[in-house]
Amino acid sequence: MIDFLQLMYKPFIACMILVAIHVYLGMHVVRRGVIFVDLALAQVSALGATLGVIFGFEAASMQSYGMAVGFTILGAAVFTLTRSRKPVVPQEALIGLVYAVSASAAILVLSRAPEGGEELKEILVGSLLFVGWPEIAKVAVLYSVIAVAHYFARKKLFLISEHPQQAFDQGVHVRWWDFFFYATFGIVVRNAVQIAGVLMVFALLIAPAVCGVFLGKSIAGRLVIAWVAGVLTCVAGIFASYHWDLPTGAAIVCTFGVTILVCGALRAMLGVTGSVEGSH
Repeated sequence: MIDFLQLMYKPFIACMILVAIHVYLGMHVVRRGVIFVDLALAQVSALGATLGVIFGFEAASMQSYGMAVGFTILGAAVFTLTRSRKPVVPQEALIGLVYAVSASAAILVLSRAPEGGEELKEILVGSLLFVGWPEIAKVAVLYSVIAVAHYFARKKLFLISEHPQQAFDQGVHVRWWDFFFYATFGIVVRNAVQIAGVLMVFALLIAPAVCGVFLGKSIAGRLVIAWVAGVLTCVAGIFASYHWDLPTGAAIVCTFGVTILVCGALRAMLGVTGSVEGSH
């Protein structure tokens, strides 16, 4: 047990910080029906970072980080401008296209890098097991600032996510708030991917939120359920990773799959009704 605590307590703390904000953002993502937006923004950010490496910047340098954030803001602008009151095609189709193009471009760029394969592997699975206090402190401060900003904007953001047509009818500046959401969301994802990788970030955003929508009726109830599901799943995944000597991120992602099945079964047993999809 002592060995377990010594090895896993930093990944556990990092997971708790990630769960705290990703569950909230994931609730918006699920209700908006833009399920793959985090993957798309993560890939756009990764493309910026890999271009920084090609230009001669160190992977962990401020220049590379700045390029990644710049590409993330650009992606946020694209998703904001492609949102319309009466879309010709679902926005999810455009998000998927952005993901495919940016992922392919990143692969092309990495093919020119000496250690392109290792860079791609780190983007996918992260380095959660080796996270250090500087990374934990950085995301804790950054996420706290973003959380405060979202707290003051919560009414408009939830109105747009839950009842977009009503937001348009009330004259809410939907595009401005969409840009605020996607830009801050992208920055969160960018920093999370460095720690946990794309796959775990996706699972953290979507799986707890789906559990909350499965079992909760009010926004507050869904958030509480989602946070509890996220924390318990991360604990179980970390323990499984240590006990069976498995990659930590992958173990947590697979454990989230079990959590979804359990929550789905509970939904059926309890007779909970309501749509999981967002309102459009």
